[in-house]
Amino acid sequence: MTNHDWVLDTHVLISAALSRKSSPYAVVQHLLANARLVFSPPTFEELRSRIYRPKFDPYISLDLRERILRDVSACAVWVEIGPTMSGWSRDPDDDKFIATALQVPGAVLVSGDQDLLSAVAPGGLQILTPAQACQCLGLTVPVPE
Repeated sequence: MTNHDWVLDTHVLISAALSRKSSPYAVVQHLLANARLVFSPPTFEELRSRIYRPKFDPYISLDLRERILRDVSACAVWVEIGPTMSGWSRDPDDDKFIATALQVPGAVLVSGDQDLLSAVAPGGLQILTPAQACQCLGLTVPVPE
């Protein structure tokens, strides 16, 4: 797959931080080294607000959360999306990820969210699971011990 621009939903990014032996981790690491992550202010704000939830305290240190946000912000391609783009996903709150991906021709959206995975993707937008993204990228996912 030759796409260089990728939108990762919040769940994928947090899952990558939670487990190094997972398809989200493999995808995130590969894309950080070989492609561009695309964010809009609303998609980044969702990541920022959710990564600090107390339920992650036992698993993700404050330092790691801050590094993730800093590093992702620094390397991201930033796009603006219009107000309240909706109608693609069963969950209108998820439409911001589709709207973000549509701002960059050829971008691919990676999500584990069934609302996004079942969305009618406009304009030929590809929406893949992390496992599908690994397969497309030729990545081997470490098996959890």
